[in-house]
Amino acid sequence: MNAVDALDMIRDAIWVVIAGSGPIVGVAMLVGVVIALLQALTQIQEMTLTFIPKIVAILLMFLVSAPFVGAQIYGFTERVYGYIETGF
Repeated sequence: MNAVDALDMIRDAIWVVIAGSGPIVGVAMLVGVVIALLQALTQIQEMTLTFIPKIVAILLMFLVSAPFVGAQIYGFTERVYGYIETGF
């Protein structure tokens, strides 16, 4: 294993993390912005109003994107095991 192989594996790992967490983080940001706008327009400054919709949206998005995230992780794991099997 040389430096190029190690950097390729690290780059793949970073992309798997970004692709796996991207949909969930995106939904959390979108819900946060919508609730912030709603709070600014109605001047309701309740702290619990921000957490519950975000938690529900994140859990729903996790359920929807779980097969995609699992496939990303599985593909990365197969590539790493392939590198180990062939000796890089």
